[in-house]
Amino acid sequence: MNRKSTQLRELLESGATEFILEAHNGLSARIVEEAGFKGIWGSGLALSAQHAVRDNNELSWTQVVDTLEFMSDATTIPILLDGDTGYGDFNNMRRLVSKLEQRNIAGVCIEDKLFPKTNSFIQGEQQPLEDIDTFCGKIKAGKDAQSDDDFCIVARVEAFIAGWGLDEAVRRGEAYREAGADAVLIHSKLNRPDEILSFAKEWDNRCPLVIVPTKYYATPTELFRQHRISLVIWANHMIRASIAAMQTTAAEIHASESLVEVEGQVATVSEIFRLQGADELLEAEKRYAPAGGQSAAAVILAASRGESLDELTRDRPKVMIPVAGKPVLRRLVDKFKGQGINEITVVAGYRSEAIDVQGIRVVENPDWEQGGELSSLASALEYLAEDTVVLYGDLLFRTYILNNLLDWNAPLLAVVDSSPLDEAKGNTNDLAYCSANDDRAMYQQEVILEHIGPEREWKDQQPNGRWVGLLRISREGKAQVLAAMDSLKTSPGFKQLGIPDLINQLISDGHPPQVQYISGHWMDINNLEDVQRAGDFAQGHRS
Repeated sequence: MNRKSTQLRELLESGATEFILEAHNGLSARIVEEAGFKGIWGSGLALSAQHAVRDNNELSWTQVVDTLEFMSDATTIPILLDGDTGYGDFNNMRRLVSKLEQRNIAGVCIEDKLFPKTNSFIQGEQQPLEDIDTFCGKIKAGKDAQSDDDFCIVARVEAFIAGWGLDEAVRRGEAYREAGADAVLIHSKLNRPDEILSFAKEWDNRCPLVIVPTKYYATPTELFRQHRISLVIWANHMIRASIAAMQTTAAEIHASESLVEVEGQVATVSEIFRLQGADELLEAEKRYAPAGGQSAAAVILAASRGESLDELTRDRPKVMIPVAGKPVLRRLVDKFKGQGINEITVVAGYRSEAIDVQGIRVVENPDWEQGGELSSLASALEYLAEDTVVLYGDLLFRTYILNNLLDWNAPLLAVVDSSPLDEAKGNTNDLAYCSANDDRAMYQQEVILEHIGPEREWKDQQPNGRWVGLLRISREGKAQVLAAMDSLKTSPGFKQLGIPDLINQLISDGHPPQVQYISGHWMDINNLEDVQRAGDFAQGHRS
């Protein structure tokens, strides 16, 4: 893509009538570009208005330039600054051009009035004009100061505004062209285009002609094309639109003392994040942030109701059942955040609207009624990080278990409880068959998981414990999990499969998870008795 200055010069010299739109900060500038405009007008009125100061050079030129820097950084199209009178004499003009070029601003428009200026629509006929030779000196100083040959200086003729006729307007325009102006802007405050069109006819395309049809807005655009107008500036409509929207919204909120009426009429917070480029930062973190310095993520599978919990889950999912005054999900989120894990995705299904816990991302499993745990995991695969803990949403466990899980270095790591099996304590479908028994004298044993399933299902081997529902997936393990998921998705019964099926597929693929043995200090919630026990568990082990 051409330099921004080159883009602006091409707009001025394209031979067609081109259009640019006002913006006054980085956000509005990005919106202008996304709308399809080829350039941006840095309006002096709008830049002043957003700070609630008058368009009388009350905003200093350095404050203007600082704002332009944000606008330039946010966009790839050229910005033409409304530079008022150049903010002083020829020397101020030289310094302004240098500072604009440093910030990749494509050009500046200066008007032939005295500094400090007054807006053209406020008693314009009483405003004196700059001496022609003095103004030409500013143009020459600016052209001599530029280091980029394509940087454009547009000379704005205010003769009609000040009450002068066509002859004076043309005389000034020609002098400014001869002084080196790259284009001439002719301005008028009439609500019809007569002065502008008469100037255009007399000007006869001596150099690019720019107009600002704020007052004569009803003029058909085709008329501008017929008169060979090079550039049309829509000069202040973004700031005016934002003011009207903010006034309406503020009045509605004040009157209703509620956000209900306005919420559907304003931009979403997600749209703000998009315009800010939040997704780009997340992608950049993946490329540049050291893996060792990244926090783990968590994916919590929480789509089920918990049928055996009766009235407790009539209007909420199992994860929102309160335990000792706090929902199970809130306890899990707090535990993860306490370990610096802030990227938490919850896969919801039944009564997903009842999940009301801050600090999480909620994604929905549309197949939760017919599907199993793998269909829920499939809904969140895009949120698997380089280091992710996947777990069931009905778990309670001591903090040290999570600490140890995060401390181990393994592609895949499954937490297995080696304490004696007690059917009353949990289901027997997640029994773990491992390469060795738990040797409690050793920390981080080299034990791998060989199979998960019901008792006596696998090679007549006695289970070594029970998988508790915690699986850690590292960067290397993520690729293995994604490949295993792709294999399982070809199965006709994929939607009914659970996480144990995924683990068994990983084992079959030659990627068995390592085992982190524990002995107790956890529980899951499957029935009303478990809910009662969970309260005691939480009260006794708050950490």
